[in-house]
Amino acid sequence: MTDAPVIPVRGDIKLGQFLKLAGLAEDGVMARELIQDGDVTINGQVDTRRGHTLSPGDLVEVFSPHGPQAARVGPSQEPPRPRQS
Repeated sequence: MTDAPVIPVRGDIKLGQFLKLAGLAEDGVMARELIQDGDVTINGQVDTRRGHTLSPGDLVEVFSPHGPQAARVGPSQEPPRPRQS
């Protein structure tokens, strides 16, 4: 699925959080169930760890009764915050 939307994230994001942010899961319970059931892949590999940290460019696919859906982890669209001295 190459036409997956790119979802900008700031900093680290866990798989379960990303599923909710990208709209691939309605809530945390659904995200947990999809992951535990092996219905989620990261870059084509099944991953059953809800706490897996994603990286920019990762392709996350969900195979649910509603059909396959996907989203790609993207870099934040916001400029970096200035460092405090």
